[in-house]
Amino acid sequence: MSNKGTVVVGMSGGVDSSVTAYLLKEQGYNVIGVTMQIWPIDQETENVGGCCSLSAVNDARRVADKLDIPFYVMNFRDLFEIEVIDYFTSEYLQGRTPNPCIACNKKIKFEGFLNKARALGADFIATGHYAKLFYDKSRSRYVLKKADDKTKDQTYALYNFTQEQMAYTLLPLGNYTKPRIRKIAAQLELRVANKPDSQEICFVTDNNYKNFIENRVGVQKFKPGPIIDTKGNEVGTHKGLANYTVGQRKGLGLALGYPVYVVRIDTENNVLIVGRDEEVFQKNLISGENNFILFDDLQEEMEVEAKIRYSAHPAKAKIKPWEKGQILVEFEEPQRAITPGQAVVYYRGDYVVGGGTIMKGF
Repeated sequence: MSNKGTVVVGMSGGVDSSVTAYLLKEQGYNVIGVTMQIWPIDQETENVGGCCSLSAVNDARRVADKLDIPFYVMNFRDLFEIEVIDYFTSEYLQGRTPNPCIACNKKIKFEGFLNKARALGADFIATGHYAKLFYDKSRSRYVLKKADDKTKDQTYALYNFTQEQMAYTLLPLGNYTKPRIRKIAAQLELRVANKPDSQEICFVTDNNYKNFIENRVGVQKFKPGPIIDTKGNEVGTHKGLANYTVGQRKGLGLALGYPVYVVRIDTENNVLIVGRDEEVFQKNLISGENNFILFDDLQEEMEVEAKIRYSAHPAKAKIKPWEKGQILVEFEEPQRAITPGQAVVYYRGDYVVGGGTIMKGF
């Protein structure tokens, strides 16, 4: 038994979580590997790309054998169904664009998984996320910082961390680059050393979320309605609002003589509003369900850099307390396609201040 305590590593069968387990064992932790079983029973196929598929279990088990650590599979099917898949579906049906990875991190990995691991007597959990998590004595609280490898940094998807969760979580990859992690895996002769990163939504195996939602809720939920331009002219008919997202250009089926984009989704009236590219830019947004890491609550206006999607560059902005616990975000420069349902995450340098869900842009 190690003196550093027991850590349960969430092993997805990929190179990052595999090397995470190795690094923690080298650091003197008693390491246990666990794959979270989240796929529905009728989907037990070899979904190679998915992060939590049946093939992922086999890959993770082989890695655990190689590293000589115990390995288990934990069932999170029901929780995943409710907290991630149902949320994903209902958000699209409300004309919003959800981020299932953020929901999974919040509800499954750092809540459900952590609770289960702690109940079994583990001291910590760990994942293969690229981010830095540590206790900052000067602030008397845990903080989250961007990873050294900025091209792989995953702090955008981790803004929901609570202080208690951070106290029991280890993220050892924050100081490494992706090529270095692959090199370590190759040196260990792990079969997953060159396994490609999982890109798509793990439960939408063909990457066609529209078909997934249609199969789940039925085609009757996709009610056609008018497409209007920003001047109020009807220019076409949409195929159900769940098919569209703000900023979308392809698949609108419109020939107006100029490129058109989705500007807004009006679920109340079942209307899709389209416009020119410049009409997709906005300077402000309101965010709800905010969580802060550097402090408990935002008390006054603060200058930050804010990201409105995973792939976006952080942009200069001010955040201010708003009504009903919401936050007003005012950008210095207009941002393209501020999308309700997506996350907005606030940074000061490499530190994550916090984040929330975009309610509306204006």
